[in-house]
Amino acid sequence: MPEVIFPGPEGWLEGRYHPQKEKDAPIALILHPHPQYGGTMNNKVVYNLHYAFHRLGFSVLRFNFRGVGRSQGEYDQGVGELSDAASALDYLQAMNPGARTTWVAGFSFGAWIGMQLLMRRPEITGFVSVAPPANMYDFSFLAPCPASGLIINGEADRIAPKDDVQKLVDKLKTQRGIEITHKVIPGAGHFFEKELDDMIAQVEDYVRGRMLADAI
Repeated sequence: MPEVIFPGPEGWLEGRYHPQKEKDAPIALILHPHPQYGGTMNNKVVYNLHYAFHRLGFSVLRFNFRGVGRSQGEYDQGVGELSDAASALDYLQAMNPGARTTWVAGFSFGAWIGMQLLMRRPEITGFVSVAPPANMYDFSFLAPCPASGLIINGEADRIAPKDDVQKLVDKLKTQRGIEITHKVIPGAGHFFEKELDDMIAQVEDYVRGRMLADAI
């Protein structure tokens, strides 16, 4: 998989880009967990999300937020990281000008950034939000949520407790015109240590179903 370096708001950003041969392949951007708690683009959940989307026919990019790995800059409380994500999406779109659809997927902190990006970029038509930390961050900006997507979390998650995620889901489900699918993985903690395959299978089933529905 090609290592890529592309321009971000505070310098170069380091990523991994996995293209498809088809010029009109859909694209997906994958966002990693919190930079200050060991989050990188090589996090196991992020890595597996990346390959799940590629198996489904997407050209996929994951990258390190500013200050992580070889990405330049310093942690910026989520503000700068959202700008990084926007730059990454710009790069992915420039590499795939004929892409027929655009998705974003994020894990934990990356889910929060991904949902903000969703609000700013109307071309994003689907999302996957893994273990969104609704107890730590304000998700009230999703008013309304502009696209349908999947929220998936662990039943035994102590970092992003299931009750807080459920409140977020319940709020989003009151909106018309979008459909929020919610899956809870039994016994899983925040990092899906033993349940990763099950979680990824649920993501693949959801995205595959959406792609089939959109093709009809």
